[in-house]
Amino acid sequence: MKGMSKTPLRKTPIASLLAATLFSGLMLSSTLATAADAPGKLLSEQAGLPWPAVIAHRGASFDAPEETIPAYTLARELGADYLEMDIQRTKDGVLIAFHDDTLERTTNVAAVFPKRAADPISTFTLAELKQLDAGSWFNKAYPDRARSSYTGLQILTLDEVIDIAEGGSNKPGLYIETKVPAQFPGIEADLKKALDKRDWLTSRPAAGAGHVNVASMPGRVVLQTFEKPSLELLQQEMPQVPKVLLLWIGKGSIEPKSDVAYKDSGFKDKASYYGAQEVKSETEFAAWMDWAKAHGAIGTGPSAKLTHGGDQSYMDLVKPWMNKMAHDKGLVVHPYTVDDDVDFKKISEDGVDGFFTNRTSQLLTFYGRPAKESMEEILKRYGY
Repeated sequence: MKGMSKTPLRKTPIASLLAATLFSGLMLSSTLATAADAPGKLLSEQAGLPWPAVIAHRGASFDAPEETIPAYTLARELGADYLEMDIQRTKDGVLIAFHDDTLERTTNVAAVFPKRAADPISTFTLAELKQLDAGSWFNKAYPDRARSSYTGLQILTLDEVIDIAEGGSNKPGLYIETKVPAQFPGIEADLKKALDKRDWLTSRPAAGAGHVNVASMPGRVVLQTFEKPSLELLQQEMPQVPKVLLLWIGKGSIEPKSDVAYKDSGFKDKASYYGAQEVKSETEFAAWMDWAKAHGAIGTGPSAKLTHGGDQSYMDLVKPWMNKMAHDKGLVVHPYTVDDDVDFKKISEDGVDGFFTNRTSQLLTFYGRPAKESMEEILKRYGY
């Protein structure tokens, strides 16, 4: 499988093993000492959040189609603190978990509804959406991770994601984004009703010893959005629920130092273009921190520039001075979307409090709490 080492195992002299063990112990002691002093740890505890947080971005979406049953089940069983999702609303008023505001990238809508392929989610009923195959695209995009069992997976409702969160020995929390909320007036109130109906806005039963227990913590639900008006409405509807303002540089978000568009920039790929973007000033960045804090946010979700680039490498909004400013203003920092050890290490050292990740297992291992089962074992156990 992609990402697994092809280096053959070699016998190692006992002295080398002992030296490596001693070095690892020293590194662990140093890490623990640093963690004890981390400002974000205290802020997370005050907000009722786990620290550092493992936020399964659209589920375990490196290994299974995003926001589907196997992606969320795998994330839960591996030990993610949160199942992360994007909430939209169908034409008949049902809340669903789906990222894009159209269906073309991750479903076969062009085959089922060819004349409506580019139409927004809000124009489809739940019954229509349930006709779509939301898994086969993954097999085509990632043949090294393909599984025949992914063919025919359905788009999930919020209730179905909650069923998964509640369905195992691990009890992860819910990390919910209002996606393109301007297209769905009143979705913040709908979300409150849905969470209240499922008893996620009050205390929940604790998990058994040795299992993820975030669902019983005060931060069992975290609400997130890029949109200031939606944050205000979320705060109005659910003032006691932790909220995060997602950060970006560009129109409607943090003002950039340069307003040269990608098409005019000379960069050959968007990751390089995004990585070169900078905030207009520290004052501009501080204004966003202050606004977030004043309107109910307990944290920020900044973009991150990744070492190896890629389609999830964006602006570097996790520089040490930015993280310090957020902490000084009483805000935790959960950047998106980070998958590699080199970035886990660097960005952690720069002061963040967890990550959105597609690779739940890898982040758990980095944090020293590896999953009890392998991905293969879990997927096989659940019929995938």
